Amino acid sequence: MWGGRFAVGPDAAMAHINASIDFDRRLYAQDIAASKAHGEMLVRQGIVSAQDGKAILSGLDTILREIEAGDFTFDAALEDIHMNVEARLRALIGEAAGRLHTARSRNDQVATDFRLWLRETIDALDGQLRDLQAALIDQAEAHAATVMPGYTHLQPAQPVTLGHHLLAYVEMFGRDRGRLADCRTRLNECPLGAAALAGTSFPIDRAATAKALGFDRPTANSIDAVSDRDFALEFLSTGAILAVHLSRLAEEIVIWCTDRFAFVALSDAFSTGSSIMPQKRNPDAAELVRGKCGRVIGSLNTLLVVMKGLPLAYGKDMQEDKEPVFDAADTLTLCLAASTGMLRDLRPDVDALRAATAGGFLTATDLADWLVRVLGLPFREAHHATGAIVQRAVKRNCLLAELPLADMQEIEPRITKDVYDVLSVEKAVESRNSLGGTAPVQVKAAVAAARERFL
Repeated sequence: MWGGRFAVGPDAAMAHINASIDFDRRLYAQDIAASKAHGEMLVRQGIVSAQDGKAILSGLDTILREIEAGDFTFDAALEDIHMNVEARLRALIGEAAGRLHTARSRNDQVATDFRLWLRETIDALDGQLRDLQAALIDQAEAHAATVMPGYTHLQPAQPVTLGHHLLAYVEMFGRDRGRLADCRTRLNECPLGAAALAGTSFPIDRAATAKALGFDRPTANSIDAVSDRDFALEFLSTGAILAVHLSRLAEEIVIWCTDRFAFVALSDAFSTGSSIMPQKRNPDAAELVRGKCGRVIGSLNTLLVVMKGLPLAYGKDMQEDKEPVFDAADTLTLCLAASTGMLRDLRPDVDALRAATAGGFLTATDLADWLVRVLGLPFREAHHATGAIVQRAVKRNCLLAELPLADMQEIEPRITKDVYDVLSVEKAVESRNSLGGTAPVQVKAAVAAARERFL
């Protein structure tokens, strides 16, 4: 490939470290699409003859069919997907193949191919996220009135509904979709025609190739066009946040499946056993989603470190951009599929969820609010009095709703029997009727709104 400048070929180690075809072959469809757009533009601009242009397009179509049929032989000696396609094109159509590389470089080629691939990947991930949200929304609708403990610090805090809890993840994944959409908008500029770094002296039409490939516009600066990998970093950053959200959901499924909680169950389809303990049912799908979060975060860190010290414009270091992005995309695709499957498969135990609200004095805040609302106490005084009442219930080993009125009145004499109206879990949940609250009526409204916003 470098015969005009180099007298001997590369050392074996150099050939191995320099080749990227083992992973960048994934860009074949994008590389061929960009080459076709470039070739058509060269013909329209009179840079390449119509006859050569026709042969180039026909040859590229043949190569695409060969690769998709598994009949294409990739050669590591040709380094990357660009040169593999070009070499095969030369074998098919002869000298005309060499005209396709007029007014472009592998630098702008790979930047274009990578953006095209990532754009398609983002669209696919967005569809998967939509499916995951749909699964969560369906479960939330079915359990809009299913009471359960809400937690802070993993300690019982206040009663909520399962539907309300699940809708929190709908919002999280909605933000992930927004970040992916933002990333897609920013990456949708076309580097093709920037050439190696300085542009080209040929009278090309960059706007035409950008439009043909579905980009919003050409990139504005040829140096930035070939050296920018912000779009890959932004995707990995967004992917890392998404992975954290998936991991948090997975962790809750793991916890909820334990005997100590027993809030939900997974079917055999998303559980595994033990090689030594016959009784075990392990939520391994959730554990693996939780674990794979580290891969995506690691991919982000990898590319940040690669890019942090690179001067403009292109450096071969940037060949290291694709593997972390490919791995992160594959990992997220698999984790989203597993998470959606688990959510569809999830079987909440309504009785166990309700029984768990008996501990932790979950309606203590409702008692404090009653003291403020009915007796006019400042909240801090109501908070102190409620704490003392909780302590009395602890000594009597009973629920707040079971504590005798006389015990409460020893702490705050003005308390009446009406206080018991706010001490049941169901009443506490129903009272949280503010916008975004856990009251079943609010949850049902939020489900309807989420279907409209996200689905």
